[in-house]
Amino acid sequence: MQSIEQYRQEFEAYLSEKIRTKDPANLYDPMVYIMGLGGKRVRPVLVLMAAEIFGTDSKKALDAALAVEVFHNFSLVHDDIMDDAPLRRGKKTVHELWDVNTGILSGDVMLIYAYQLFENYTGETFRKLAELFSKTAIEVCEGQQYDIDFETREDVTIAEYLKMIEYKTAVLVGAALKMGAIVAGASEENRNSIYEFGRLLGIAFQLQDDYLDAFGDPKSFGKRVGGDIIENKKTFLYLTSLKSAAANEAVQLEHLYSINPPDATAKVETVKSLFESSGAADLTKDEIRKYTEEAFAVLDRMEIEPEKKELLRKFGENLMNREV
Repeated sequence: MQSIEQYRQEFEAYLSEKIRTKDPANLYDPMVYIMGLGGKRVRPVLVLMAAEIFGTDSKKALDAALAVEVFHNFSLVHDDIMDDAPLRRGKKTVHELWDVNTGILSGDVMLIYAYQLFENYTGETFRKLAELFSKTAIEVCEGQQYDIDFETREDVTIAEYLKMIEYKTAVLVGAALKMGAIVAGASEENRNSIYEFGRLLGIAFQLQDDYLDAFGDPKSFGKRVGGDIIENKKTFLYLTSLKSAAANEAVQLEHLYSINPPDATAKVETVKSLFESSGAADLTKDEIRKYTEEAFAVLDRMEIEPEKKELLRKFGENLMNREV
């Protein structure tokens, strides 16, 4: 087994080899740009790691890992357009640097390329990978639609929100691990268990992202801190705060989420104060811990060598202790 950093370096080298610009440049340059912005490469590292956990050379899983990361970045390009987001990982978003039409088309070609990468596998492995990828891609789109729908709904529940982030974020984390297991020819039980580990960890990851959006360090977060508040997104923090706050604070919070002032600084600070005074900030951290512990409980039950469990546990701990 390699270290997490070694898997990341292996993937980065493969990405640099495969993702290159070509004509027409305005179609492929945005793809090279977004893929080159870096990030932790969480999902492709999980694909490679899972392949080796179940006894196969990680190199055999590189195309599946690249497909997952290309798809993830495709979804970011389109999400940024829908959110009119100016920054991604601290840099201009694709539609800001080029234009919306270019962003849409480049995103489309990224999705097609992700599917094309599975053609490098044969037989049952190809079928299982393509089947899982199609199911996951549909769920991610469903999650995005739920997210859009919630913007105009006033009756969103915490359960609905958790389902949305499961589809929009967590299923792809689970799929990444399961793809590595498929490439390695792991048993169905192990494939399903490692998927569940990733799904639970993915929910915790997204809750952590929501928390950091409000309370992260603006110098290291890579996105506009308070962006969810400015956009009136009904996150776990918001929904929990509405449920936990005193009646007058809940009314104030609902009012703040109904306005879009030109300078949102005061709004962001007031909302963050309400998140803290209502107890929602601490309750969100409790929920993050709960899903992380559930993920580790699934890991503990898996029948794999202790050192391999420890590698996955370390990955999960590093992921959840992040500040960006």
